[in-house]
Amino acid sequence: MQNQIEGRRAVAEALSAGRPIDKLYVLSSAKGLGGLIGEAREGGAAVVECDKQRLDRLSQTGTHQGVIATVAAFAYGTFDDILQKAGEEKLFLVVCDGIQDERNLGAVIRTAEAAGAHGVVVPKRRSAGLSAVTARASAGAAEHIPILRVPGIPSFLRELKEMGVWLYGAAGDAEHDAFDVDFTLPAALVLGGEEEGLHRLTRELCDMLVALPMRGKTASLNVSCAAAILLYRMRYGR
Repeated sequence: MQNQIEGRRAVAEALSAGRPIDKLYVLSSAKGLGGLIGEAREGGAAVVECDKQRLDRLSQTGTHQGVIATVAAFAYGTFDDILQKAGEEKLFLVVCDGIQDERNLGAVIRTAEAAGAHGVVVPKRRSAGLSAVTARASAGAAEHIPILRVPGIPSFLRELKEMGVWLYGAAGDAEHDAFDVDFTLPAALVLGGEEEGLHRLTRELCDMLVALPMRGKTASLNVSCAAAILLYRMRYGR
């Protein structure tokens, strides 16, 4: 794990110095961590409670004292940043519903920026974040497109719908072939995780589910590959 800080004192000092903490892993049975957890949450960090075995696996030093923090490689953006980037254009977003692999997320960010999307949205929990690995995989794109982290994807999607944004969910079993759809903007491409795909509620909130035609024997594409095809189809194939 990259950009990792271990130990209670080290993490407390990082928070005091204003370093952007992406995730804070804490031992679920540990005592005396309330202040540290509260400060991390106030700063926007996702707090993950786990057992000693998991912390031991994550630890690089072997002396984590029940606390491991990962530091964000870049600061997360705001929705205002996204609107500012869109300017007079119709809103065009990518919403990631639980992509776990940092390299996949970085590749999605890279394609989103190249295709002219105005922002990428990720959830606080059960998702890769803006780690050094993600930043490297984005090939610098993470510096040029706002990455918004939200408490929950469903509530954010509801807000987008109220704004008149169309939600297109990528799903392998969708009835609509992406090359037969007349995409309209403003729009958001909603991508599921590598293993589970779209979560049930996320899926239900989408206005349309679309799939890529698979003519070979391969059952599906990597999420970042599928995102690249769909983003360019949505942006330029209408």
